Amino acid sequence: MNTFADKIAGDYIEKIILPSEPLAPIWNRENFVFKKIPKWNYIDNCMMRAVIMLYELTGKADFFDYAVKFIDAYIGENGDIPTMNISDFNLDNVCGGRNLIWLFRKTHAERYRTAFEKIRTQLEKQPRLSTGNFWHKAIYPYQIWLDGVYMAMPFMAVYSNFSGNYEIYDDIFRHLENIRRIMRDSETGLYFHGYDETHSQCWADRKTGLSQEFWLRSMGWLCAGLADLCDAVPESNKLYSLCAEMLDSLLKSLSVCTDSDGVLYQLPLKPQVTGNYPETSGTLLFAYSAVKSADIGISDNNMIKSGVKAFNAVTEKYITYENIPVLNNICLMAGLGGAENRDGTEKYYLSERVVSNDAKGIAPYLMAYAEIKKCLKI
Repeated sequence: MNTFADKIAGDYIEKIILPSEPLAPIWNRENFVFKKIPKWNYIDNCMMRAVIMLYELTGKADFFDYAVKFIDAYIGENGDIPTMNISDFNLDNVCGGRNLIWLFRKTHAERYRTAFEKIRTQLEKQPRLSTGNFWHKAIYPYQIWLDGVYMAMPFMAVYSNFSGNYEIYDDIFRHLENIRRIMRDSETGLYFHGYDETHSQCWADRKTGLSQEFWLRSMGWLCAGLADLCDAVPESNKLYSLCAEMLDSLLKSLSVCTDSDGVLYQLPLKPQVTGNYPETSGTLLFAYSAVKSADIGISDNNMIKSGVKAFNAVTEKYITYENIPVLNNICLMAGLGGAENRDGTEKYYLSERVVSNDAKGIAPYLMAYAEIKKCLKI
């Protein structure tokens, strides 16, 4: 690993994460750009996931204490999550459930159990397509988005292990089997960002219901979700086999799309298109998943090399210093439809705002860093 990465990771922790007030975290650029009121969200919970991984790697009490401090700012003493509305049926809100289960196991504080049971209740009531897959959100009915895999499925698997209800594994299996069948492109092995069962959305192909582009970060979330599922599910279960097969195949397909530095573009299949650019958050999710996949025996050692190469390229070429590390080339957000009528075209994905030091880039950087340190024992 590039030793510069140790300084970067250390400075992110000491200068950006630990000093951040939980209700105004420096890394949540969406809150600043759009003047959002702080609430329970996946962006901050991804950062806490990275902090937890670093705690598990180092045992440093500061990391554990900060995770508790941060999550307690959003969880009431009675375990309520005041800023989370179940009726939104937002899969993004499920993402933090894993952190709550982890904290409950560490502290035995009942407020965490109550909170993650609230999240489980949302999933029990979550509307579904005719395939049985969850709607991505109430405002996106009859739609599957790839990022929903990372947001919901690892929590479901960890909750299954916690509760002993292993029928949840079967539900996850059906979700993923449908996603592979419907959303995977057989020619490239890549996955389309979204699927609309009604075939009526402005971005949906009228024959297939699929969006028309392969967006990097959505596939990065899919990779990371599959990798984390493999970490949670026994190898003897059919769900493990499905996740392992999907993950190895997608990582290999993405590897073909990397540039000479090992980095992936916002639209991975179209690096030469004017306005396309090396996108760091998706590249880092690829790096994290590639190293983890090889470490747990799903992919061969060449995948570790691909993951480390991508991580080192981001470290050397896309991080600058202005007293603090600044990770550049992060797509702030991208979606489909909605009030903005996002049409999912090439032009749309290349028009979305590009920012620096957003958690959607920093968290995957720290996740990949921790995974590489763990895997290579360095």
